[in-house]
Amino acid sequence: MAASLIRTSYSSAFAFSSPKASVYSPSVSPPSIKVPAFSPLTVKPLSSTFAPHAVRAISLATHATLTPSSVPADTSTTTFHGLCYVVGDNIDTDQIIPAEYLTLVPSNPAEYEKLGSYALVGLPSSYATRFIEPNETKTKYSIVIGGANFGCGSSREHAPVALGAAGAKAVVAESYARIFFRNSVATGEVYPLESEVRICEECKTGDVVTIELGESRLINHTTGKEYKLKPIGDAGPVIDAGGIFAYARKTGMIPSESN
Repeated sequence: MAASLIRTSYSSAFAFSSPKASVYSPSVSPPSIKVPAFSPLTVKPLSSTFAPHAVRAISLATHATLTPSSVPADTSTTTFHGLCYVVGDNIDTDQIIPAEYLTLVPSNPAEYEKLGSYALVGLPSSYATRFIEPNETKTKYSIVIGGANFGCGSSREHAPVALGAAGAKAVVAESYARIFFRNSVATGEVYPLESEVRICEECKTGDVVTIELGESRLINHTTGKEYKLKPIGDAGPVIDAGGIFAYARKTGMIPSESN
């Protein structure tokens, strides 16, 4: 009897849910949905008169254009003549200009001159002849001759500035600390020239010498000997102009101070 009741209940449930399975009668048509009609995409070919954006006429004024009047003078005829001051190897920036004088501002003319009066004051007492005599602000030695690794130590720009302010025109050394060489070019204070031999062992302080940049040579008139120097190259015009900023203004790379 229980099985009969289960069958009857299942049949009744099926019969009750069966009408819900079909919501729409075959006699009722589904609602119609109107789809808008689109015309096919038409792509027009480019006309022959189309001008790409990149070919529009644009007037560009090149700021760094060099003109004959703006190019620095040729250094091939530059010469330096005077007495030389000879030092040894590893002359560092503390010997060239001690740290206690770094408070002097080179852009101030009075302090620039004072800075020069302390050039090479840090050399040991073994240098009996001083680069600048007591109570003087300028040196009588326009050319400094050194050994290897000249200008080693700190990166202070005051080192070449002090030499230039003292009246030195060039340094001739067997080799340089890179930062001193770069600072010499950037400030335009002295020409850092390299020798092919150890001139510092063949020249003495007080010898009369001439440097010819165009020929890349040094002539010692006291001994009668000549020495080959390494060409200064592209650094020459920068130093001749007065440093990197003066060179940039002179060649039009940056606006001049008058503009």
